[in-house]
Amino acid sequence: MKYTQKLLSYGLGIVLLFTASSSIAKQGNRNGTQTLNKEDSYALIKRILPKFHDHFQIEFLEKENDKDVFELESKGGKIVLRGNHGISVASALNFYLKNYAHCDISWNGNNLNLLKELPAVPTKVHQTTPYQYRHYFNYCTFNYTAAWWDWERWQQEIDFMALNGINMPLAMTGQNALWYRVYKSLGFTDQDMDVFFSGPAYFMWFWAGNLDGWGGPLPQSWMKSHEELQKKILARERELGMTPILPAFTGHVPPAFKDRFPQAKLQKTNWEGRFADTYILDPKDPMFQVIGRKFIEEQTKTFGTDHLYGADTFNEMYPPSSDPSYLAESSNAVYKSMAASDPQAVWIMQGWTFWDKRDFWKPEQLKSYLNAVPTDKLIVLDLWSEVQPIWDKTDAYYGKQWIWCMLHNFGGKINMFGHMDKISIEPSETFHNPKAGNMIGIGVVPEGIEQNPAIYALMLDNVWRDKVIDADDWVKDYAHRRYGQKNVDIEKAWNILHYTVYNVDGGHESIVTGRPTFKKSTDWTDTEMPYKLVDLIPAWDHMIKASANFKNVDGFQYDLVDLSRQIMADYASVLQQEIALAHKNKNHKLFQLSSGRFLELIKDMDMLLATRKDFLLGKWLNDAKKWGTNDAEKALYEKNARNLITLWGDKDASLHEYANKQWSGLLTGFYLPRWQQFFKEVATKMNSNQKFNQEAFDEKIKSWEWKWVNGRELYSETPQGDPVVVSKMMYQKYASAIKAVGKNVK
Repeated sequence: MKYTQKLLSYGLGIVLLFTASSSIAKQGNRNGTQTLNKEDSYALIKRILPKFHDHFQIEFLEKENDKDVFELESKGGKIVLRGNHGISVASALNFYLKNYAHCDISWNGNNLNLLKELPAVPTKVHQTTPYQYRHYFNYCTFNYTAAWWDWERWQQEIDFMALNGINMPLAMTGQNALWYRVYKSLGFTDQDMDVFFSGPAYFMWFWAGNLDGWGGPLPQSWMKSHEELQKKILARERELGMTPILPAFTGHVPPAFKDRFPQAKLQKTNWEGRFADTYILDPKDPMFQVIGRKFIEEQTKTFGTDHLYGADTFNEMYPPSSDPSYLAESSNAVYKSMAASDPQAVWIMQGWTFWDKRDFWKPEQLKSYLNAVPTDKLIVLDLWSEVQPIWDKTDAYYGKQWIWCMLHNFGGKINMFGHMDKISIEPSETFHNPKAGNMIGIGVVPEGIEQNPAIYALMLDNVWRDKVIDADDWVKDYAHRRYGQKNVDIEKAWNILHYTVYNVDGGHESIVTGRPTFKKSTDWTDTEMPYKLVDLIPAWDHMIKASANFKNVDGFQYDLVDLSRQIMADYASVLQQEIALAHKNKNHKLFQLSSGRFLELIKDMDMLLATRKDFLLGKWLNDAKKWGTNDAEKALYEKNARNLITLWGDKDASLHEYANKQWSGLLTGFYLPRWQQFFKEVATKMNSNQKFNQEAFDEKIKSWEWKWVNGRELYSETPQGDPVVVSKMMYQKYASAIKAVGKNVK
């Protein structure tokens, strides 16, 4: 069959599919059409407060100036929650819990210690959000954190989103099943898909066209189970009034495309040399529209639509051409493939590539790319607004709609950091800045979550206000609600945290997680501390002093362990430099002493982190294996889970340690043995008066690392020990030693 005949045949199929699915396309919500379903809102309250759900009354409230709104008051012995949809009602509930009941709901420890008599609301509260959209999730979050989530965990996150006013979540789960059906309808085989689809830990980079097949082949059972999971996710998000963002076609096609359609015009792209080339369809090739339309129709038939679509071309890659006309054709082709099937389609585009490849995206290129899409059909996410904004360098994206986003986290790493002052001020200031153009929302787009809960709580407190937040006052209020009562030592500790770990733009790492070396920093392990380590110790002093009063408070336990971990992890980098100096000076005795202390510190960190469920390698691995329907699948998913947080790719991967985790089990199972081997080999060379060869060691340790990635040994997912007791042990063991290091050491 000739190429044009194939196109006609596939086009007819699209028409038939569109006719069959036109009624389904009406499913879902679009901002402005949501209504309040009281039953769904009562169900959320019951999930959050099972013993107190009958203390609340829900009432409908009309939008105000086309913006979401909520009210809160006490009336007739009930706490009345009013809103225009489930998100507003949930936000009213959260406002009540935080400001009147002094409770806190987070990923890392909840405080829901309510009394039998709930505190009354003395005067009616009325809040309107200034933002049309409140966006949530980064594509990376679906791998670095949510790769193995089941429905129970997703329910918790959707409730968390609703409580915090999120109405525009990215919804990427389950799309591989759709792509499978689309490409099968085009004549591709299972073997073609096996070398195309990545494993479950690498979907983001598959979706972005960065890689093919890595971590696969993807089992059919995964595609089926996650298609069903996505249906539940979307149903719940829509029940509460959210408008989820679903994926669209970007041009990335299977490697077999060149064989199935030899006349199609393909272009190779490469993700900075990290993996093999991938293929994208030329935007002018007729098959681009065929595939794009087929996918949207299949997706709408399966999941419905809210008319918001995410698509990112050239993620961390240079486009094949800098010709403005090519770039315009590229973006226009993506939009047309959405709009052909859904005339209401709005493209949600991440602005990351405009910063990452800023040497390429000059004004002429960026204008051409953006202006090829109708202004009201494109929303750009200014992905790293709190550190590297692009809006202020592009005349607010040349008039396009855009969203101010906090990125914060890379790789799902857990080090304590963030810039409280910036995120308490800049969203509101930017919104009121005449130069900000069509800023229509704010967003939270971390690569990984379940860390630094204070930073995200602060950012999300911007949702229902258009004025800056006083960060000093906010920190005091946060500590009060997180722990349930005020305490002078707690306030002093948090004031120190505010102006040390939470007064920086970027985080740093501990050398513990880096591939062993004498260098201060390596590849993705930058250990340069943005504060003096000794300045953090007084916060530890105050937390330990207050621990008797808060030892049973979940959030306090997490925060105390996390702070203890951070200080110990920073101290490890100091010790490593002592070891390096001892080696340089050929001081055998000091080398043995210092390296022994370093290894002991890693073991102590592991013991500390074992006390909290938040820091367990076993949980991550077991959650992955639970999705397997047979041993081969379990082994595949475990390898994906191990690889992502260590080497990332194969044994020669350049991204090793990018997504490192300071977790119990990983410290003693992976990082400790690496350092033990390193010190043993160095000591051997020192004793024989030979020069240590770092490159030779790296090659040898790569083989050991790859063996670990392919291992199956078990790690506990059950916390062991008392978090406060063990934190006190670590404080008694290390605080004085760190203070003795002196203020001149970072």
